[in-house]
Amino acid sequence: MKNPIKSVLFGVAVGDALGVPVEFKSREYLKQNPLTDMIGYGTHNQPAGTWSDDSSLTFCLAEMLCQKYDLQLLSRNFLSWYNDNFWTPHGVVFDIGIATSSAMYSLSKGSAPTLAGGTGEESNGNGSLMRILPIIFYIKDLEIDQRFQVVRDVSSLTHAHIRSVIACFIYTEMALQLLEGYNKWEAFKNMQNIVIEFFNNNAICSQNELDKFHRILEDNSNHRYKLSTINELYESEIASSGYVLDTLEASLWCLFKANSYEETVLMAVNLGKDTDTTGAVAGGLAGLLYGFDSIPKKWINSLAKKDDIFELCDRFAKKYPTWI
Repeated sequence: MKNPIKSVLFGVAVGDALGVPVEFKSREYLKQNPLTDMIGYGTHNQPAGTWSDDSSLTFCLAEMLCQKYDLQLLSRNFLSWYNDNFWTPHGVVFDIGIATSSAMYSLSKGSAPTLAGGTGEESNGNGSLMRILPIIFYIKDLEIDQRFQVVRDVSSLTHAHIRSVIACFIYTEMALQLLEGYNKWEAFKNMQNIVIEFFNNNAICSQNELDKFHRILEDNSNHRYKLSTINELYESEIASSGYVLDTLEASLWCLFKANSYEETVLMAVNLGKDTDTTGAVAGGLAGLLYGFDSIPKKWINSLAKKDDIFELCDRFAKKYPTWI
């Protein structure tokens, strides 16, 4: 695979920026007024190419990994974003989730990173899923129990409930399969087998909690679940809210239904509601699947701080030279 680091960072940022102007728009509105290109203003009154906290926190994670894996450093990066506009597109934080904001307060008061995120069921927004993807370059050669623990710790800075952790784990395991060069169908089946075996062998959570992911983790070999797998669902069965499970399902669904990076992210954004995050999460996977060169150049050139993102990719690649 060529340029997987660029594929991830730009894949996330472009999907995010496409969704920012139409965030909170309904699916019905977008069917009447479909997004077909990078536009500006709209919901947040930002210029075209403006990415949100999804990309900001993704870049903060990448910055940490450029130095070393250190949750205290990641916490400082997050607080620099929150308080001092570090890795913001135009020098201001304009969009932040409630759970993330609460976690920033906890971190600022000296909370341990893994204890800062919310643990209640109401804390299962998509705020850790949207920023987790760069961690795959750090965990790729670790054993699965170590991979899970790293993902759990990184998610827990803002979202510590096991449901958010499982969503991030499924997402990163799917991404690792794409990083290895498998097509989307092979990657998905491999991910299912890996994740199901891991949870069968480790008492991480209740079966009731794991069953919430049945549309993703259905094991076709024994037909344990009665409902269809995610790729067989109709659009009307796919939600696109800020709930972490909705975002994960919508992103995978778009990856399966589309046949290019461009088609994937436009499909994701046009689902409506939490458009920037669905675009970012789907865009990261689509970037890995189709490669950096598949991302339309006009969209890359429209991005705020494009040159800074390229420079971050270069620094990241020096730390992880296997994935230049």
